Formats: sequence, C-alpha cells, structure tokens
Amino acid sequence: MKLQALVGVGVLGLGALLAAGAIGISGDAGYAGVGPNFLPWLVASAMLLCGGLLVWEANSGGFRQMEAPEGAARGDWPAFVWVSAGILANAALITTIGFILSCTLCFVMAVRGFKASEGQLDLSPRAWLIDAAIGAAISAPVYWMFTKALAINLPGLTGTGWL
Repeated sequence: MKLQALVGVGVLGLGALLAAGAIGISGDAGYAGVGPNFLPWLVASAMLLCGGLLVWEANSGGFRQMEAPEGAARGDWPAFVWVSAGILANAALITTIGFILSCTLCFVMAVRGFKASEGQLDLSPRAWLIDAAIGAAISAPVYWMFTKALAINLPGLTGTGWL
C-alpha cells in the first residue's frame, strides 16, 4: 500500500507543479469571459483532487477490487520507438512542413507502432499510403476548423491558410 500511496503523492506533486506554472499566467479575461489561466488552473485542481483521493484510497485499505493486469509482461520497445519518433517528428517538423503534413506523419508512425505492438506490422507501400490518407483526412479538417472557423493560427505549408 505504500507504493499505492506513492502514486497518489506523485499525482499531487504534478498537480502542485501545474498550479505553480499557472500562477505565472495572466488572468485577464478574453472575449469568452475566461482568461488564459483558466484551463491550467482547472487541470491543476483536477490533478490535486485526484492525487488527494488516491492517497486517501491507499491509506484506507488500498485500491480495492483491482482487476488482474492485462497485456504483455514487458513493454514493446520497437512499438514505443515508432510512436515516440512520430511525436518527436511532429514537434520538429510542424513549423517546417505545416500542421497537416506533420500530423499526418505522426499518425502514420503511431499506426506503425500500434500495429507492431500487436504483431501486425505492415511496411508495404500500400499500408503507408492508406495510413497517410487516413491521417490527412483527420488532420486537414482539424486544421481548417482551427484556422478558418476559430481563427486560431496553426503552422501551414502555404500562406493561403488551406494547407
């Protein structure tokens, strides 16, 4: 039960770090009546509440009625590398090749990782193209919604606002 309480203390620590970061964010209300510090405070509060509940649960008898863990006994490192590389490539390339292409690349690499973890890794050109088409079909409308409907600037490939 000490390890269970340690998990709760870790969540409390993360909530405290988020709250400390939220202190430095301006609270000036925007057009919606809430300021930019609203969401960080909301997340920090939720983390602190959850951490407190986890510590209380661990000290009052532990996590009851836990199901047996599922999945593999060890982590799947090749799958982890695929997904991590996709996220890092997205972060590195989003300002260079734009939101749509970088998110599509992230999606394709994440799919490779998830399929690898299931033992179904397919590196054929057809699989890459299908996953790229699905990734673009997801990321393009998200980009257009943010840039056109919400007027939030995301990095684009061209200056037109459509790519």
